Amino acid sequence: MRLTLVFAASFTLLLALTPRGSADEPKLNVLFIAVDDLKPTLGCAGDPYAKTSHIDRLAQRGTVFTRAYCQQAVCNPLRSSLLTGCRPDTIGVWQNTTHFRDKHPHLVTLPQYFKNHGYYVHGVGKIYHGSLTDEASWRVPWEASQGRGFGEQRQKLLAELRAKAKAAAEDVTRVRGLPLKVPDVADDYLNNGWTAQRASAILKARKGQKEPFVLAVGFIKPHLSFVAPRKYWDLYEADKPPAAESSKPLQGAPAFALTNSAELRAYHDIPATGPIPPDTAKKLVHGYCAAVSYMDVQVGRVLDALKDHGFADNTVIILWGDHGWHLGDHGMWCKHTNYEQATRAPLVMSRPDQKAPGRTTEALVELIDIYPTLVEVCGLPRRQGVEGHSFAPLLDDLTQRWKAAAFSSYPRSTKDTGPLMGYAIRTDRYRYVEWRKRTNGEVVARELYD
Repeated sequence: MRLTLVFAASFTLLLALTPRGSADEPKLNVLFIAVDDLKPTLGCAGDPYAKTSHIDRLAQRGTVFTRAYCQQAVCNPLRSSLLTGCRPDTIGVWQNTTHFRDKHPHLVTLPQYFKNHGYYVHGVGKIYHGSLTDEASWRVPWEASQGRGFGEQRQKLLAELRAKAKAAAEDVTRVRGLPLKVPDVADDYLNNGWTAQRASAILKARKGQKEPFVLAVGFIKPHLSFVAPRKYWDLYEADKPPAAESSKPLQGAPAFALTNSAELRAYHDIPATGPIPPDTAKKLVHGYCAAVSYMDVQVGRVLDALKDHGFADNTVIILWGDHGWHLGDHGMWCKHTNYEQATRAPLVMSRPDQKAPGRTTEALVELIDIYPTLVEVCGLPRRQGVEGHSFAPLLDDLTQRWKAAAFSSYPRSTKDTGPLMGYAIRTDRYRYVEWRKRTNGEVVARELYD
């Protein structure tokens, strides 16, 4: 009798320690949606102007995290951080030109970890930054977006614009084309539409397969330039885009902490210095929102394909933007700062059996938390060495206490100080930024915002 009780107790303990998705239980699939340069311009995140009905539909079956923060507000450092589960300082990636494998060849990425645990892992569109993809992450070769776009037209236009700049003795390298385009084309003519079509085809091909899958789908827009088929521009009243609460520069902030919006100023008809003209600012906000709505419809196509091919009830869905974006607040545009508008990113997650669907939380989370969260939700063994913290419990209970702070950083350099790193701490109420010399750690400036 005693032996039976001991065996029963041991068996119960074994069941408790067995991760979900083990050999005797079907594993959940993962739809992993990344969006480039998307700030929380979503209806489900409280934006009254944005028209994002498809992402809002996802939110109804999942959780919206309204205070999710990136680790660095620029593409490659953030994506490398999120996909390795390590902060930018840990992997030494602070620019768009550094591949994390060059410094850490043995790191196991998020998709690679799932691949190692028997998943079919397929990536299409922008997941890693640009051409800095990672062969070890995928079961089959990663596929870049292949929308036809305006290749020949763009090259012809660039040649014309650069010839005019040269004739006017202006900086030719600053000319990158038009910041806005309103083409009368079908959705699939452009990259986001092609990506949605290709992702849908991959889902169709997975129907009937026994292997669980991770499908990573990366949408490029709303990255500059703001391009979307005309019908998405027509969703909005051109003369009524929301204006920034304040276009005045931050008072008392060190000059090097701000961005000069250089990414935007490289485009035609954008002034090289000084404020962006009000009429141009309105057009830019309109264009950004049109590109967001175009992306939203493509997300909807992928969600529909997931349902049509029978995966809706056994797939974890996560949608994230790689950072925020300044839309004229304090006179700043683009990303590249440690401030709220650049570091706060959209994050929506849905698990098939979550206990609190259709809700919003203000709990502080970080994009680096996505790696351990997906591992836990899918029942894989905990991955050692990742620096994030799983927010899976919040999918079931939004009332529990959570992180006290989220952390971001951004590098700068000046003639007087040399290379700097700014470290930002976002708490429930405050944002504190400390700027240190990268040579010796000396603090050269501090910022505190309520």
